[in-house]
Amino acid sequence: MKIVFSLGGSVIIPNKVDLSYLDKFKKLILKLKKSHKIIIVTGGGKTARNYISALEQEGLDKNTLSYIGIFTTRLNARLIAAIFKLKTVPTPEKQFYKMAKRERLIVTGALGFHPNMTSDGTAAEIASNITADLFINITNVNGLHNKDPRKFKDAKLIQKISLKEFYEVARRIKFKAGQHFVLDASAAKMIHARNIKTAIVNRNTKNIENLISGRKFMGTLIS
Repeated sequence: MKIVFSLGGSVIIPNKVDLSYLDKFKKLILKLKKSHKIIIVTGGGKTARNYISALEQEGLDKNTLSYIGIFTTRLNARLIAAIFKLKTVPTPEKQFYKMAKRERLIVTGALGFHPNMTSDGTAAEIASNITADLFINITNVNGLHNKDPRKFKDAKLIQKISLKEFYEVARRIKFKAGQHFVLDASAAKMIHARNIKTAIVNRNTKNIENLISGRKFMGTLIS
């Protein structure tokens, strides 16, 4: 299979770089690489939000805030690539798709310099362009809930939702640089338009392996 991961920045760096988790993630990816083509797109997470929040207070324009978010995703991509001992992190789209034709494992952040670009949007676009079999969004919650599980203890996990229904939910959320949602509107629009099988899961590597192997998993399936 061709699998695209959108790896949330807050999974990579909850408060500091979580090397213990990243080592487990590396082992999983290297195992999957033997039989699958893997692309990992890193998010900016809390680091990006901290930068953006500070610069908002300084009155910087939205385009600049978006660029800061883009650069943060690329910094996280460099970190993950280094852990995998990958020498190249493609950022121009042309370079990325050239590599995608021959490499079995690629790590990248947001591609190009488009205002309102997000790592989720980049990952969904890549999934569409390479006709991925599966798009997996790894985040710091168990999946899509009926309300924010970090704020409401009675939030319920939505285990399955159609692409159309999910897009209707996501499109109501107004874009903001560094925003935090399980999968943003730009990605939701792309997976809906191209009918890409998508899953939102937490960072548990065994759970991710269960998903890819077709076993029962905790998370949200969007199809």
